[in-house]
Amino acid sequence: MFIDITDFLLLELSYSTNFVSTRYSDNDQSSNSVIDLMFLKYSLEKLDNHTIHSEWRLLSDHTSFTITIPIKEQYTYNGKHFIAKSSAEEKLFIKDKIKNISTINTFNLSDIELFENVINLFAITIEKAWKKNSKIINISRHLKSWWDMNCSKDLEIYRSTRSLANWKQFKKTVKCTKYLFFD
Repeated sequence: MFIDITDFLLLELSYSTNFVSTRYSDNDQSSNSVIDLMFLKYSLEKLDNHTIHSEWRLLSDHTSFTITIPIKEQYTYNGKHFIAKSSAEEKLFIKDKIKNISTINTFNLSDIELFENVINLFAITIEKAWKKNSKIINISRHLKSWWDMNCSKDLEIYRSTRSLANWKQFKKTVKCTKYLFFD
């Protein structure tokens, strides 16, 4: 039964890189043993063994096992296209959208394929206008679209004085700015 389950899940017994006991007896009459096993995905060369750490067991009678999982280094792009509300870029984006959409022929939509072509063309023209008029910003944990110069000014005042009154003024400014932005 156990062998059937491991076969069904494509698991195989992992072999330890160091051969030590995995269970330590709490009395002198029993000997230490290897009763703990680890099963890993079948035929993964980089995950074909584990290490037993008998020094990590502390008060437990069982040891810890570890495996090293290789993680491929990968670049993550943290930027996004952005157009500020009520900006010149937003006006140009809207102007480009209207111009590009008005050139799409929507008169002969006699079947679903023609309709899908028009929808795809519509999406392409919007994306083109967006990329043309937007700027790329880097996303960070400090990026807040509601933040303005008043917030920066009051934060700088608080940082220079560290007074409770200036902290309260900064918090009040942030609250008002958020209210106006999200309203």
